Amino acid sequence: MKIGLDIMGGDFAPQATVLGAIAAFKMLAADQKLVLIGDKDIAVSILHENNFNPDNFEYVHTTEVIGMGEHPTKAIVQKPNSSIAIGFKLLKEGELQAFSSAGNSGAMLVGAMFSIKAIPGVLRPAITSIIPQAAKCTLSILVDVGANADCKPEYLLQYGALGSLFAQYVHHIENPRVALMNIGEEEEKGNLLCQAAYPLMKESKLINFVGNIEGRHAFEDYADVVVCDGFTGNVILKLAESFYDIAVKRGIKDDFFDLFNYEQYGGSPILGVNAPVVVGHGISSPEAIKNMVLLSKNMVESALVEKIKLAFQ
Repeated sequence: MKIGLDIMGGDFAPQATVLGAIAAFKMLAADQKLVLIGDKDIAVSILHENNFNPDNFEYVHTTEVIGMGEHPTKAIVQKPNSSIAIGFKLLKEGELQAFSSAGNSGAMLVGAMFSIKAIPGVLRPAITSIIPQAAKCTLSILVDVGANADCKPEYLLQYGALGSLFAQYVHHIENPRVALMNIGEEEEKGNLLCQAAYPLMKESKLINFVGNIEGRHAFEDYADVVVCDGFTGNVILKLAESFYDIAVKRGIKDDFFDLFNYEQYGGSPILGVNAPVVVGHGISSPEAIKNMVLLSKNMVESALVEKIKLAFQ
């Protein structure tokens, strides 16, 4: 197994990404190899500074970087030698089994769509994230969190299916409960999108649909997969991220609030494309980079992409 890591992506790259690669290496098996994509000279220098043997990694050298503020589509086209573009080229050619980056998230989504493309039958790939459950200090999957701000009802049904497969095969949740985020629990509640999506999800045999949930139930044990459009999901995600920051600033030590620390989860998978792709937080620390790599590994080992292809035949 070869996992590609963009060492140029992220606010603290390449220092944080290379240190994260060192931490990930210590948790990988002998047949699991990290391929560092970016400026090899800088990477080797950081490795030497940390008394780490550079021969433990493979390298694809490039100095071109897609910046955080660049237009995703233009950047992917105009910078074919960027670390993100090269990562997707290698993934498409089968030289890598997974690719991850904490760089420009829009470029990661565009690269996934243009390069390895959506799995046949998947209308719109989605980005997932983790939301903690307070009662048991366990986790739920939130999907979509930003890939598609405007959705059609059938997209939400597919998000439920994609999230269910991810919950089952990567997080080992049997028969995951799927809920639709709404402004009320009753079947007829919500905007036109939710009203149209509800019957599709209720009648589908692809998911274990448990109905609507309200925002106040997002962090309770109501569902294992919470489905919404990308606009709503991104608002929920950013709000959730603020809880941990507030708790730290106020000196609050609590197991539940600790679960909001993004570093534990590493990144957000793009589900519905033809290979494992993980997008990390722009402010990723070495710990977050390590967990992003390990999530990529888990997605490969679980054969998640193959499971999704089978489900969407």
